[in-house]
Amino acid sequence: MTQRSAYREIAPYITKDGSQIRELLHPEQHAIRQQSLAEAIVPPGATTLLHRHAVTEEIYHVTQGSGEMTLGDEKFAIAVGDSIAIAPGTPHCVSNTGSTALHILCCCAPAYSHADTELL
Repeated sequence: MTQRSAYREIAPYITKDGSQIRELLHPEQHAIRQQSLAEAIVPPGATTLLHRHAVTEEIYHVTQGSGEMTLGDEKFAIAVGDSIAIAPGTPHCVSNTGSTALHILCCCAPAYSHADTELL
C-alpha cells in the first residue's frame, strides 16, 4: 500500500449521486484504514442526486466554484473556503449555481462505499 497519491495519475469515476470523483486517498489503495479523501467535481448547472449514508459521516470543503447545499431540511449557499459537516443518515445534495466547475474535497469516515449510499 502506498502513502501518497498523484492527482494526475488518478482516474475519475462517477458515483451513485452523479458527481465525478477522484479518490485521492482510500483504504483500498493507500496506507490508511478509517477514512477516505476524494475530490468531487460538479459541472455548472448540475445537481447531484439527493442521497444519504447510513454509516458514513462526511466533511465537504469547497475549493473552487459556488453552489447550493441541501442538508436535511436546510438549503444554503456554499462557496470557496466553506466546510460542511454531514452526519450519517442526513439527506444531502449539491447544486452548482455558478458558471465554473464546483470542486469539493470530501472526507469520509469510514471510507466512502457505494454500498453505504442510498439514493432518495
